[in-house]
Amino acid sequence: MFIEPNISGERRGWIEVICGSMFSGKTEELIRRLKRAKIANLKVEIFKPAIDVRYDENNVVSHDSNAIQSTPIENSQTILLMAEGVDVVGIDEAQFFDDEIINVCEMLALRGVRVIVAGLDMDYLGKPFGQMPFLLSIADYITKLHAICMKCGNIANVSYRKTGQGGQVLLGEKETYEPRCRKCANEK
Repeated sequence: MFIEPNISGERRGWIEVICGSMFSGKTEELIRRLKRAKIANLKVEIFKPAIDVRYDENNVVSHDSNAIQSTPIENSQTILLMAEGVDVVGIDEAQFFDDEIINVCEMLALRGVRVIVAGLDMDYLGKPFGQMPFLLSIADYITKLHAICMKCGNIANVSYRKTGQGGQVLLGEKETYEPRCRKCANEK
């Protein structure tokens, strides 16, 4: 990623969005970037939606069991209160946050904070998910990751739900979802 040089001395913020299907490595990439920021002695805060307790109540944990300490929150406005004086803010599972997440990310970037957001860009039906389309539209940098289709081995971009239950939001893992390519996800 290219970072513009800052010759004026003022701190410039920006928004990075990491998106893709389930099992594509979004959280893994978020953790990698945040750990590198910590190595650079930057002050980092990480947030996740309180409803996501799949692996841990507090930590952000990838499917590969890599973890980083985070703060579970109920609404995105809390981020503004808890991110005072930080250099980098990480946000996992952004699709689960309320519609204020867009304004929160914008305000942080305007304060000079590097904001790194990870989330599903599409739901299990292949439709735009939550606030992610809006975050993608305001992002300065976008990384789209892909998984491998469990049916044919091609690149997967759909989080195929193996069960017919639940609404748009159904927290689950490999027992509930598998990555599929567009073709295999639409086979009946």
